[in-house]
Amino acid sequence: MASSFELNANIRQDMGKGASRRLRRDNKVPAVLYGGGKEAVSLTMQHNTLVHNLENEAFYSHILTVNVDGKAEKAVLKDLQRHPYKPTIIHLDLQRVNANEKLRMNVPVHFMGEDVAPGVKAGGLVSRLANDVEISCFPKDLPEFIEADISAMNIDDALHLSDLKLPEGVELVALTHGEEHDLSVVSIHMPKVVVEPTEDDVAEGEVADEAEGKGEGA
Repeated sequence: MASSFELNANIRQDMGKGASRRLRRDNKVPAVLYGGGKEAVSLTMQHNTLVHNLENEAFYSHILTVNVDGKAEKAVLKDLQRHPYKPTIIHLDLQRVNANEKLRMNVPVHFMGEDVAPGVKAGGLVSRLANDVEISCFPKDLPEFIEADISAMNIDDALHLSDLKLPEGVELVALTHGEEHDLSVVSIHMPKVVVEPTEDDVAEGEVADEAEGKGEGA
């Protein structure tokens, strides 16, 4: 993996909603680091640094280095809470990783080959039915994204989870639950044509309605 991310955090001492509000006023974000056979630790991080990292898609599906009061821990982002209408991060959940334990993560799907797909060249529209997929793998095998190659797709073709080419050591969680969970990821279809009524159609409809009304009154 080409990207690397490092976060600096401090152990949080003050707890409660009031303390969290004070942290946010100071441009800090409350967070929690848990898992890995250790106790959960409440943390604080700098808001602006975190926002800058979140602009990179790879941050969401990457092994992060979290420096907690100078001590490095490896973790992944498990949950992120944003303010409903302000560009503000409310809370962060981080899970420690263990090199010997598999992770379950959602990673983005990158669609490749749309510009050369026969179905697109024939006028079809691409419907992306999944923006990410849940995978299971050891930390060393964690990919930043999964590719979906649609370059050979024609009109009415669909690409399913089982059609995705996965990196070595990576499996799709949905497929472990049975064939009925092999859902479509992307499809190509012809756009629906909506026929707008012409002035003649409207006039004919008005005449028909008028005649029907007279018939009912007779």
